[in-house]
Order: sequence, then structure tokens, then C-alpha cells
Amino acid sequence: MRHIYRCPLRWADMDAYGHINNVVFLRYLEEARIDFLFRPDKEFKQGSVVARHEIDYKRQLVHRHAPVDIELWITQIRAASFTITYEVKDPDQVYVRASTVIVPFDFETQRPRRITADEREFLQEYTDDPKEPLKAKGEEEAVAV
Repeated sequence: MRHIYRCPLRWADMDAYGHINNVVFLRYLEEARIDFLFRPDKEFKQGSVVARHEIDYKRQLVHRHAPVDIELWITQIRAASFTITYEVKDPDQVYVRASTVIVPFDFETQRPRRITADEREFLQEYTDDPKEPLKAKGEEEAVAV
């Protein structure tokens, strides 16, 4: 399953050529990520921090009044991090493909923490193939003997 965020384009997001500035896409990804992670029904209550961003710009997005869709899904879940993958797109074209590595963080102790079972279950719903559970690196699959 994929999470879809309808991102409004703001006049101030434009560069001198009328295109959405490349740096603004980081904010768009942040808005989509917050919309995904901090919902009333499911939430990373202890917080999280960004460890890495990768962005591939595919084509320019011209400012307009209609929002752009940001689809996001989970491509990797490890013991203490997970990767969100995004596409910023319209139905007929992709403007940006990106990924972000997120580390769950305990702000009281100021330390990274492991993903909880509830968080893992929530993230699993948004993986490429939710029928195939993603294992943390080094986790062994139980084999019935």
C-alpha cells in the first residue's frame, strides 16, 4: 500500500524561471513524511530523525494552482532504521524520485532507539509487498523442523 499526500504548491516555491526550486522538494518530502508518520491513529510517539536523503530530479515542475501528488512507501525496515521512498508526480509524469533513511529517536535520552513491534507492524502495511515481511538485518527466519 502507498500513502498519498496532496501537496499544495506555493507561489514562494518558485525560482526565477517559474519552476519549483529544487531545494523546496526537501520540504515537500518532509510534509509528506509528517503526514504519514504523525497521524492520530498511528504515530512515532518517541520521535525520529532523518539520517539520509537521496533525490533524483526527473523533470521540472512548473508552478500552478493545483497540488502535486506525493506517493510514499517503505522499501526497507531494519532494527533501528527504515527507508521511505517517494515519487512526486502527476498521473502522467514523475518529477522527483527520492528516498529517506529514518532513525527512530528517543529525545529524552538523546539516543537512537530500535523500532517497536507496533511501529514495525504499521510500517509493514506500506511496504512494496506486505505479504513478505521485511526482516531487520541479521534477523533469521524461523524454520519449522
